[in-house]
Amino acid sequence: MKNVSELLAVLNLEEKSSNSFNGVSETVGSPNVFGGQVLAQAVNAAYRTINNGRSLHSLHSYFLEAGDLNLPITYQVEIIRDGGSFSTRRVTAQQGDNIIFILAASFHKEEKGYEHQVERKTNIKLPEDLLSWNDLYKRYGFFLPKKVASFLKIERPVIFKPTIILNPLSKKDLKPYSDVWFKVKGDTNNLSLAEKQQVLTYLSDYNILAAALYPHASKAHFGNTQMASLDHAMWFFRDFDLDDWLLFSVDVPSTSNARGFTRAHIHTKDGKLIASATQEGLMRPKKK
Repeated sequence: MKNVSELLAVLNLEEKSSNSFNGVSETVGSPNVFGGQVLAQAVNAAYRTINNGRSLHSLHSYFLEAGDLNLPITYQVEIIRDGGSFSTRRVTAQQGDNIIFILAASFHKEEKGYEHQVERKTNIKLPEDLLSWNDLYKRYGFFLPKKVASFLKIERPVIFKPTIILNPLSKKDLKPYSDVWFKVKGDTNNLSLAEKQQVLTYLSDYNILAAALYPHASKAHFGNTQMASLDHAMWFFRDFDLDDWLLFSVDVPSTSNARGFTRAHIHTKDGKLIASATQEGLMRPKKK
């Protein structure tokens, strides 16, 4: 996928019936279906059953099985409730006889209320002064581990620019946080809020769990640690545009019992908090 139009084409599901939809998969460089794709396709399925103009404000989900890239995914939507202000949907994603993912999503009508938010970090470099993943691959690809280089060279519908370039060979523990600027490729004009939320949901599964390795970087890396998303939650606060850089700020409150827990805030470049996410993931040391 090269741009947002191609991404939305993947996220836009084929309707089988009023509450059942089929999706296809695109690789992001891993052997299994990307979790962000399943998340965003499930949001697309839930939105297709919302006919009252309400917008997604939160989602809670569990990854149950690794998805097969070569098989279609069927999304079944259960209409839980349409109340006076909120609508609730439950989405099940299935491949063959296996349920691989479940999601609960809540939609809210537009209302006026109080306003408050945490501020965006200001003591970090701006995207204009940073290298993208593609830049890093072109400059350092020959020196990187083969799996890292292969991952970085995949063409994506988004540009990622980490504020700190990590050296995978340094073997030094790092602080438990990361900040990554990202910008969607292609024409983002005239996208609906539903489409923008699906794109943001897709991108929210990048960069979030990797930060859980940072406090253990002297001994843990992707080569010797089994990593997998277990659950993912997200909250959407305000409408936003995708035509400029957004900041994905992650912190890691805890790692224990072969799991890592991460939190993220997503701000616009001018400081508006548009969404937050949490994820717990498996980070199991591989046996030698």
